[in-house]
Amino acid sequence: MNTKDYMYSWHLSLRVDRPVEGCNMKPHCYMYGKKLDERDVDKPLPSHSKKMREPPPEHEFSYRWFRGPRSEPCAYEGCTRRTSFSPHDWSKHAIGGSGCGLQCVSTQSSLFKCTFCNSNCFVEAWKTQYTVPKDMQRPSRGTPMRKRTGSVDSMEDDLRSVGSVGSSDRINGGGGAKSPANFSEASGSSGPPGTPRGYLGGYNGGGAPGSAGPYKNGNHPQKEEEWIEVSREQFYVPGQDDIGRRLKLEAAAYSSETGELLMHRVVKTDLVLARAPDPVKRSLVTAKNGAGAGSGARFRIVSYNVLAEIYATQQQYPYCDIWALSWEYRFHNIMREIVDAAPDVICLQEVQADHYEDHIYAAMSEQGFEGVYKQKTRQSMGLAGKVDGCALFWRRTKFHLVESYSIEFNELAQRQATQVLGLNPRSEEGTNFLNRLSKDNIAQLVVLELASPQLATRTNRDPINQVCIANTHLYSNKEFPDVKLWQAWQLLQELENFAMSRGTSLPLMICGDFNSSPDSAVYDLLMRQNVHPGHPDVNINTGDDCPNVLPDAMNITHSFQLGSTYQSVLGEEPQQTNYTLNFKGVLDYICYSVQTLRPLSASPVPDESVLTRHGDALPSTEFSSDHIMLISDMQILNGGAR
Repeated sequence: MNTKDYMYSWHLSLRVDRPVEGCNMKPHCYMYGKKLDERDVDKPLPSHSKKMREPPPEHEFSYRWFRGPRSEPCAYEGCTRRTSFSPHDWSKHAIGGSGCGLQCVSTQSSLFKCTFCNSNCFVEAWKTQYTVPKDMQRPSRGTPMRKRTGSVDSMEDDLRSVGSVGSSDRINGGGGAKSPANFSEASGSSGPPGTPRGYLGGYNGGGAPGSAGPYKNGNHPQKEEEWIEVSREQFYVPGQDDIGRRLKLEAAAYSSETGELLMHRVVKTDLVLARAPDPVKRSLVTAKNGAGAGSGARFRIVSYNVLAEIYATQQQYPYCDIWALSWEYRFHNIMREIVDAAPDVICLQEVQADHYEDHIYAAMSEQGFEGVYKQKTRQSMGLAGKVDGCALFWRRTKFHLVESYSIEFNELAQRQATQVLGLNPRSEEGTNFLNRLSKDNIAQLVVLELASPQLATRTNRDPINQVCIANTHLYSNKEFPDVKLWQAWQLLQELENFAMSRGTSLPLMICGDFNSSPDSAVYDLLMRQNVHPGHPDVNINTGDDCPNVLPDAMNITHSFQLGSTYQSVLGEEPQQTNYTLNFKGVLDYICYSVQTLRPLSASPVPDESVLTRHGDALPSTEFSSDHIMLISDMQILNGGAR
C-alpha cells in the first residue's frame, strides 16, 4: 500500500530546564511522526500536533530566544522572593511545597488578580485583604486552569494548536472571596493564531499577525514590545540582565530538502534565578603535631563523589528541585566548591564520561590542573558517554605525572577465576563466580613527582620527591559486602605489587568512595591490615547461585601501614560523608601510609544544621552532590622513601 494511503500525526516536543544565571540552556527539541490507524484518524490531536498524509521528512531546527519584561513574582510584601532570586530562596525547601503560582480570582477581594509564588504567601496576604464595594468590582473573565508544574512543557502547553503562537501569562480563575481557597493555580492560556511565517518574526510588532500576544502578569500588565530578542543560537546562557525575568524560546522545524516550515512551537520558562551564592568556606583543623611538622613537601588533597547525572534523578532525590538536579546547575556549584578548597591533588568519583570530556577537563585545565580519567567497564546507559568513572587531577605547578595506570576489577576477577582458582569461566561454577564479582568498578593509580626539586625533603640518600595516589569507587550495593571486601583486598594487592616492582616505599594515598562504613570489613582491612574471621561481612549466607568469592579470612591481608586522615587529625571519622533521606553515614575516606606521610590538617564535615539549611538532605541548591568533599593537608616525611 502506498504511504499516501495512510494518515500520520506530526508532533513537536520542546522543553528547556529552569534558567539559572551562568548555566547553559540547551533546548530538548525533537519532531516525530506516528502512523494513525482507522480508529485514530478522526480523533482530535493534542497541542503541537497535526495530521498529514506523509511521515515527517528530514528536518532541522532554528531557534530564537526572548527576554521577558520584569514582573512582580509575589504580591505578599513579606515574601523574600519579591527581591531575592537566589536558588536557595526558590527551592521546594524554602517555599515549603511544590511552589505552584497562585492568583486570587474573586472580584469581591482587594487581592483580585494578585499573584503569589505559593499558597503560604497567599494565606498570609489573605489576612490583610478586604471586600471591595460592588460598584468598584471588576468582572472576572477567566476560567479555572490546570495546575502549574515545574515543567516548562506543561506550562506552555497553553498553545492550543500547532499554528497558535501566542500565550498570556495572566492566570485565570473563578470563585468568590469567602476563604483562602478562592484562588486558581497558575498556568498559561492560549493566544491568537498566527501564520507560520508571521510566527518567526512576530514578537516585535504590536499585535501583528503571528505575534506572541501581550505579556500580562496578575500584578503588572506588560506591553508586548517588552519582549526583547536576545539570541538566535541553539544554546543560551542567562546573564545578570535576565535575572527575575522569564525567557521565551521559539523553535521551528524546517525541511532539510526544501526549507519549508514544517512545525513550530513556543515555550516560556520560569523566572530566571541568580547563580547560587559562593559555597561557605570550609575550615581546617590542624593536627596536634601539625604545627611542629618538619620541612617535608606539603600538598592538599581532596576526595569527592560528585554524583553523576545518570543517577541524579527526581525518583532518587524527590526532595530536590529538578532544576537543582540538572548537571549544568550542579557543575558550576561543584567547580566553585573544588576551586575554593585550593587543592593540589583531586580525586573525583562518579564523573560521567561525556561530562569529563565536555566540561570537567577543560574547566580543571583552566584552573591549572592536569588529569586522567577512567570510566567503569560497563556499557553506557543509553547514549554514548552516559557511564561514570573516576577522575584524578593534579596542579601543574606542584606536580608532574610520572606514571599512570588503571585497574579493572572485572579483569582481576577473570584472572583469579582462571589462573588462581583454575575455574572454567564457561562452567556453572565459573559463571556464578564471575557474575558475583563482575560489577564494573575500577581504580586509578598515578605516581606524581614534585615539580620543584627544592620542595622535596632531602635525606642522606635521595630526595623524596614522589607520591603515589590511588583513587577508587567500590561497589555500592549493601547486599554485597563480600564483593566490596574482595575489591578492596584486590586493590591493596595491586598496590603492593606495584610498589614491590619498583623496589621503593613510595608515599601512598588511597582515596575514594568505598561504600563501606567504619564498622565494615573493608575499613578493618584498610586500617588493621586484616579482617577478623568472625566479621559478618566475611560470613555471609551463600548458596549454589551465590558462591563464596572470598578466601580464608586469614589470607585477606596486606603489608601497608595505613591511617585515615580524619581519624588521625580529628580523633574520629566524620558523622557522615553521604547524607540522603535514605542513608546518612560515612562511606568516603582519605587513607595514607603512616611511615611516609603525615596529615597536617583536615576539614570537618559541616553539621547537619548546615547540610539541611537549604534542603531536607543532599543534594540541595547549596550542596550539589549527595556526598561531602573531604579535604586534608599532607606532608612527606623525612627518610620515608629512597
